[in-house]
Amino acid sequence: MFRMESAAHDQPAFWNRPLATIFTDFATSAAGLTTAEAGLRLQQYGPNEAMAPGRPHAVVRFLGKFRNPLVIILLAVSGLSALTGDVASFVIVATIILLSVLLDFVQETRAQDAVDALRQKVALRSDVRRDGMSTQLAFAALVPGDVVTLSAGDLVPADGRRLECRDFYVNQALLTGESYPVEKHAGDPAEPVIEISNATNAALAGTSVISGSATLLVCRTGRATALGMLAGTLIAKPPPNAFEKGLHRFSGLILRITVVLVLLVMAES
Repeated sequence: MFRMESAAHDQPAFWNRPLATIFTDFATSAAGLTTAEAGLRLQQYGPNEAMAPGRPHAVVRFLGKFRNPLVIILLAVSGLSALTGDVASFVIVATIILLSVLLDFVQETRAQDAVDALRQKVALRSDVRRDGMSTQLAFAALVPGDVVTLSAGDLVPADGRRLECRDFYVNQALLTGESYPVEKHAGDPAEPVIEISNATNAALAGTSVISGSATLLVCRTGRATALGMLAGTLIAKPPPNAFEKGLHRFSGLILRITVVLVLLVMAES
């Protein structure tokens, strides 16, 4: 049975441990995983995507549309109208806002679905051993315990241990800044290595194969890879643009004017 504590994404120094132990920890072999087992692990670890942000639930995205300052102002003003007895105005304004938000949500969802479908069509793929046979799968479908075949021109899809190598050189400039290809070997290390980038028997997601061929046992996927952890430190919410800043200032002005008018009306009555 797959030992969760041994094959967890944060399992340290898998490149320093004997290969026989790695096979045992990940409950796999040189023949790879079965489709059923891979499906279970995909549910456990999620897709092998280092930088793609998770898509919020539809309900969260829909409710987020009501955070627009103008929408809040309109609802507040129409609510005050309802309290003063003008219920019809409140119903009309609320209906228009709801229809507008719903239309915006539907259009955004359709656009996102189209983008996701396009990403699936152009997704990078690897030669993976499943059910004892070689098949091509998208990078996102890979899980810890998969066995991947690499050759010149391929991108390494995940962090893992090399099972076999032949004249294998990779470009690690994306992660380490090294300008020259690095030769990699298979087998257990002669002595422990602290950094995975210095381990000659390990592969890093996002690096490219310059020459040779190799077989890779996937050990870390997605955000748990060296590339994923680096991307996590770089991904940040972009600052608001000039239009968004202007919209917030205008909305704040309208809100202050509305509050003043309401207070004046209440004082006169």
